[in-house]
Amino acid sequence: MIFTILSFVLFTALVGYVSYLFTRRAKDHGARGYFMASGGLTGWFIAGSMMLTNLSVEQMVGLNGDAYAHNLSAMAWECTAAIATVALAMFFLPRYLRGGFSTLPQFLEERYDATTRRVVSAFFVVGYMLVVNPSGLYLGAITFNQVFGVQAMFGTSYPTTITLLVWISGIIGALYAIFGGLRAVAVSDTINGVGLLVAGLMVPVLGLVALGKGDFSTGLHIIGTQAPEKLSAIGGPNDSVPFGTLFTGMIFANLFYWCTNQSIVQRTFAAKNLAEGQKGVLLSGLLKLMVPLVMLLPGVIAYHLYADNPLSRPDLAYPQLVADVLPWWARGFFVAVLFGTIMSHFNAVINSTATLVAFDFYRAWKPDASDERLIRVGKVASIAIAMVSLLIAPLLMFAPDGIYTVMRRFTGFFNIPIIAVVLVGFFSRRIDAFPAKVVLLLHVIVYTLLIFVFKVDKVYGINFIHIMGILFVCEVALMLLLGRRYRRVQPYQARSREHGDLTPWRHASTMSVLLIALLVSIYLTFSPLGIARHGGVTSDYLVWMALTWIAALVLLVVSRRYHHAHIARMSAGRSSAGPKLAKAADH
Repeated sequence: MIFTILSFVLFTALVGYVSYLFTRRAKDHGARGYFMASGGLTGWFIAGSMMLTNLSVEQMVGLNGDAYAHNLSAMAWECTAAIATVALAMFFLPRYLRGGFSTLPQFLEERYDATTRRVVSAFFVVGYMLVVNPSGLYLGAITFNQVFGVQAMFGTSYPTTITLLVWISGIIGALYAIFGGLRAVAVSDTINGVGLLVAGLMVPVLGLVALGKGDFSTGLHIIGTQAPEKLSAIGGPNDSVPFGTLFTGMIFANLFYWCTNQSIVQRTFAAKNLAEGQKGVLLSGLLKLMVPLVMLLPGVIAYHLYADNPLSRPDLAYPQLVADVLPWWARGFFVAVLFGTIMSHFNAVINSTATLVAFDFYRAWKPDASDERLIRVGKVASIAIAMVSLLIAPLLMFAPDGIYTVMRRFTGFFNIPIIAVVLVGFFSRRIDAFPAKVVLLLHVIVYTLLIFVFKVDKVYGINFIHIMGILFVCEVALMLLLGRRYRRVQPYQARSREHGDLTPWRHASTMSVLLIALLVSIYLTFSPLGIARHGGVTSDYLVWMALTWIAALVLLVVSRRYHHAHIARMSAGRSSAGPKLAKAADH
C-alpha cells in the first residue's frame, strides 16, 4: 500500500511539475493567453488534450459495462468519430481558423445574430455543468472505490465514500483549469494521455492472462471460441447501438461532438497554424480507432471471467477486472493515470465553460472589459460551475444501470439542433436568424416529448439514435422552409481575421483516407464475417478487406495527384502575380 501511494504521488506530482514548466516557459499573457494558450498549441498537445477531454472514466467504465452486458456495438460512439475528425480537419477547421474564433457560438453570432449565440452558449454551459462533468466525476469515484477498496479502508458508507472521492478529484482538477489556463490543461492532458495508453493496454493483456489461467494465448482462444458473438460490433435491435444507427443519428451526434462541441474544438482554435491543427485532429482520429482494445475488450474479458459469478451491475465490469488482475507494483501508476484522466476531463470542460461565460456572456454585457477582468470572470465562473458539478455528481449513484447510455440520451437535448444550425449556416448564405432560433428551442420540446414523455423509443422500438437522425433531417428541412420567408438582406460573407498560417498539412488527405480504411477494416474484423462467429473468419471477410484497401490505394493516388496539382497552381499564381506587382510598384 505504501508503494502504491508513493508511486501515485510521484506520477501526479510529475504531471503537475511538467505542466508548470511548460506554462511558465510559454509566458501566456492576457485573455487570449489564458483561454486560448496564445494560439500556440502544436499538433501533439492538441491531440493529447482532445483525447483526454474525450476519453474520460465515463467511457472506460460505461463502454466496458456495455460490452459486458451486450457486445462491442457501443464502440460506434468512439470509432466512428474517425469520420468526424476527418470532417473537422478538412472542412470545419480551415473555416474556424480563418475566422479567428474563440468560441463556436462566436461563429453563430457572425452568421445569425447575438441571440443565437447566447442560446447555444447556454446549452453548452448547462450541459457541461449538469451532465458531462458530473457523470465523469461519479464514474471515476466508483472506479476508485472498486479498485482500491476505499470504502473498506476508511469504514465509511458507500454514499459518503463516493461523495468524498468526487470532491477530492474535482477540486484538484479544477485547480488546473482555474490557475493554469488552457495551456496547463493541454500539457497535463497529453502527459496523462500517454499514461492512459500504457495503463489502458495493460488491463486487457493481464485480463487475458488471468482468463487463460496464466496463458495469454489461451485467454485469446476462450474469447474467440466461447460466445464469439460478444466480439461483434454489428449491433442488433436489442443492443444499445444497433448497426443501422451508424448511418442516421450517429453521424450527426459525432459531427456535433468533434466539430462543434466547445470543449473539443477550443483546442483546435488555439492551434499554432492550420497544419498543426490538422495533425492534432487526425492523430486524435487514429487514437480513437484503438478504443475497442482499451474501452470494450476488458468488458468482454470480464463477461467470461465472471461467468460463474455474474456482477450485480454492468458498470462494475471494468473496476472489478482492474482490481483482480492488476499487480501490486502497477496499482500506484494506474491510480495516478486514472486520477489524471478524471482531472483532465473535468478541468478541460471547466476551462471551456469558463471561456463561454467570459466571451459569450460577460464580454457581450461589458464589451470594453479588460483582459484582467475577463480572466477574473473566467476564474469565478470556473469555481461556480465546479461547485454545481460536485454537488450533482454523487446524486448519479441513484441513476439507472448503464449510465453511459443514459448520459448519451441527455446530450440529445442540444447536440442535434446545434450541428443542424451550424451546417445550414455554412452551406446556406441567405437564411436569417429566426429559423435557427426556432429549431434550437423547438428541438428541446420535441425531444423531451418523444424520449421522456411518450418514450417512443421503448414503445415503438425506435432507437433514440435513429430519433436523433430523424430530428436532424426534420430540423434542416424546417430551416430551409422558413428560410424562404426569413432571409438576410445581404448574403452571409465570412470575415477573415485569421491568427497564423493557413497552409494545410501536406499529409492531411493521405491520413484521412487511411483513417476511413482502418475504420472499415475494424468493423469487418469485429463482425460475423470476421472473428465474431464460430469457426473463424470467412472468405467473404478476405474479399471485403482486399476491396477496402484497393479502394484506399486508389483514393491515395488521386488525393496525391490533386495535392501536387493544387501546389502547382498556387506556385503558378504566385509567379504570375510577381511581375504584375513589380510593374504596379514602378508606376
